[in-house]
Amino acid sequence: MSVTREKVSAVEPPEFAVTLRNAGLAGAGGAGFPTYAKWDRLEEVDSLLVNHQESEPNYYMDKWLGRERTDELVALFEGLLDRAFDRIVISVKRANREEWMGDLEAATDATIYEPSDLPIDGDETGIVVASTADKYEFGMETVLMRIVADVVMQGDELPMDHGWIVQNTETLYNVYRALVDGEPTTEKFVHVDGRVPTHRFLRVPIGTPATALLEAAGRTDGLAENEVILDGGPGWCFEIERPPERFGVRKRTNCLLVMEESVVAENRIGSGGRVNVLAPAAWKQSSHETEPTETLEPDRVEVPLITNPDFEGVVTPSEPIVRADDEVESGEMIAQPADGISVAQHASITGTVAGVGDRSITIERDEDPSTGAAETDAADAADPHRIYWTWCAECGRYLPEPQLRAISPTEFVCSRCR
Repeated sequence: MSVTREKVSAVEPPEFAVTLRNAGLAGAGGAGFPTYAKWDRLEEVDSLLVNHQESEPNYYMDKWLGRERTDELVALFEGLLDRAFDRIVISVKRANREEWMGDLEAATDATIYEPSDLPIDGDETGIVVASTADKYEFGMETVLMRIVADVVMQGDELPMDHGWIVQNTETLYNVYRALVDGEPTTEKFVHVDGRVPTHRFLRVPIGTPATALLEAAGRTDGLAENEVILDGGPGWCFEIERPPERFGVRKRTNCLLVMEESVVAENRIGSGGRVNVLAPAAWKQSSHETEPTETLEPDRVEVPLITNPDFEGVVTPSEPIVRADDEVESGEMIAQPADGISVAQHASITGTVAGVGDRSITIERDEDPSTGAAETDAADAADPHRIYWTWCAECGRYLPEPQLRAISPTEFVCSRCR
């Protein structure tokens, strides 16, 4: 048994949600709902549906992760089968299997369902690959559940009500990093497309300004008066009403699009603000980067306290635990989960807190991080209000250090494991 599988298998079901909450996971696509809220109902479900559809024609995050992070994902799946699920179903478009799925299918020895074989047999166990037809709407959770699992959700029903958890591949990769590596969510894979000289596939810190993404794609001249930026892919995106320098990449941001304002106005759907510009542009014919080619290192990030503001009232913004002028390190918790449905937030770069607002925490990068260690240590010692979090070496829960006891200079255990 691999080390990864052993680590995942050792986690008790209630601890999955605690760990994911404190690691700050939110859906890496779509609505960006706090991930732990699904895993909090782990004992009620027996099936995991991996949304590997990646319907947008300019998206490659999940496909690339499935091919290039096969070992990590397979070990995670095996551990989850040991501890949490009877079956894990990876749903992929049939057109993407040959180019992108070979390693993953071989490594899992999965049972393969062709589109004509769906829905899957309800008695299936282990890992299943469910290949669907190449239709955009199959990426939608409710549609995918009906096509793959023969589950029709009504009204406010959720997949958990029918025994399923649904997550996309990038979210599950973040689950792996939290459970196995103890890493919080501090970065995002993002595309830049539309009216830019070069389509980009980037790895960026959470909170990276849209201006940095535009510059990476060759738009150094700023937006024209008749242009707008959108958060999302061509088929499902929303206009960003802030100027580019004020919008920070969120945990659910998969793509930043630049479009003509008139095109956006003509392609709005309903009253919710969704924009579908699949038809006006030949997205599939354009040249795309199919793997992350650059990791951006912005001078400033604006880390949101809630991934999707549309959920405010259902989801509670995180509570800041830092103040202006605090020195923080990448990965350090800067906002703790609030009461209700809420997750932690972490510094995505090393630097100085420039501002703490109701909606976000702004961090400015140190000019020369290599010279600041001693100063940071001194500031830490003089600043008792700061709260540090770490992992229990026994159960894996992520807790503030005051609730843990050191068993070595680098290891701690919580009160439940003492």
